[in-house]
Amino acid sequence: MTTTGDSTIDRLRAAYDAFNKRDADAVLALMTDDVSWPRAFKGGYVEGPDVIRDYWAEQWTEIDATVDPVSFATDNEGRIIVSVHQVVRDLDGNALADEHVRHRFIMDGKLIRQMELIDAS
Repeated sequence: MTTTGDSTIDRLRAAYDAFNKRDADAVLALMTDDVSWPRAFKGGYVEGPDVIRDYWAEQWTEIDATVDPVSFATDNEGRIIVSVHQVVRDLDGNALADEHVRHRFIMDGKLIRQMELIDAS
C-alpha cells in the first residue's frame, strides 16, 4: 500500500471533520449524487445525499459517534483505506465503543462515490 495524494487526503480529512461537527451538508458536498454509504449501526446501505442526511439525522438522535482518521493508504485497486479511531457514546455521554476501525473509500474524481466498512483492525 502507498500513501494517496494530498488533495484526496485533505478532502477526506475535511469530510471526517465535518461529520464530527454534525455538518451534514459539508460532508455531502464531497460526495457524488449516487453515493452509497453504510448504515453502520443498522446494517445495509443507503444511497444518495438526501437519504444519507436522513440516516445521519436519525443516528445523531440515538448515539454520539466521533471518527478521527489516523492513517491513509491505497490498496492495489486504488481504493483509499482509512484507519479510524472511533468513539461511540450514548446521549448521556457513556462510552459504548472505543475502537480502531477501517473505512474503504471509492472515489469518482475528487468526490466520494462509496464508503465501506472493513473489519476492525
